[in-house]
Amino acid sequence: MLKRLLLAAALALATSAQAQSVAFTFDDGPKLGATPLLTPPQRNQALLDTLDRNHVQAALFVTASNGADRPEGYALAQAWGQAGHAIGNHTVTHPDLNSAKLSLAQYEQEVLDCDAIIRNLPGYQKWFRFTFLREGNTPEKRDGMRAFLKQQGYRNAYVSLDTSDWRFDDKLREILEKNPRADLAPLKALYLSHIRQRALAYRALSQQLQGRDIAQVILLHHNLINALWLNDVIAQFKTMGWSITTPAAAFADPVYQLMPDRAAAGQSLLLSMARTLGLGKFNGWERLVDDGDYEMELLKGM
Repeated sequence: MLKRLLLAAALALATSAQAQSVAFTFDDGPKLGATPLLTPPQRNQALLDTLDRNHVQAALFVTASNGADRPEGYALAQAWGQAGHAIGNHTVTHPDLNSAKLSLAQYEQEVLDCDAIIRNLPGYQKWFRFTFLREGNTPEKRDGMRAFLKQQGYRNAYVSLDTSDWRFDDKLREILEKNPRADLAPLKALYLSHIRQRALAYRALSQQLQGRDIAQVILLHHNLINALWLNDVIAQFKTMGWSITTPAAAFADPVYQLMPDRAAAGQSLLLSMARTLGLGKFNGWERLVDDGDYEMELLKGM
């Protein structure tokens, strides 16, 4: 079934060349936790200012307990919708559906409780992003969530271009907590290199699986590193010749209608498709699943 859908999706767009595009999405926001350099409102505004300056319409996937369940955090999420960005659901407490300790019913309630908080925000969309990009450790959870999302009118807000920006953010805050005046240039260079490496690898994977460039959906986070360097990330994509699209336009690509038939689906949609089709440990797979270990090794001592 998946192979037929893959072929149909490829044929649907075969008549026109597809220029490579990317849509920006941010998970876990808005965060009210303290960080070096910027306050929570300053981080939020820095992200919004960068998106506005670059004319980028993005999506924020709200994890409500990070701030949106309180007036001051709700206001930060509201600012995203007022700026023209989409607002999606990323649960209340960010539990792991792959955990044997978490039931399907508990996870479904997390979605409903987050929906109750975000549904009146401007930009609200019935888009759900799985926490940790994990869709359940059993076929029962996987199929149960697929049925639940359909019943609730939600779509799976897949990621195709997964990154480990959270790992670099952890390192950034660690460095700044030790030395607020530390030279951040090496970290910034490796962060941008990481984004580029992932982008090129997932583009190559889309060409291998679909025979074309799909509209990529990148996963970043509402965090300090992107508040500081999102402008550089966007500029790098433009230098690479990529165009910026909207999440809604990207999700219109037929590839995002696919549902890989894996016992425990999840991760990047492209990586999940590759495993469904039995590609195994294809060339370069290890750099897509290492959570930035390669770059962290180069940063030892900072």
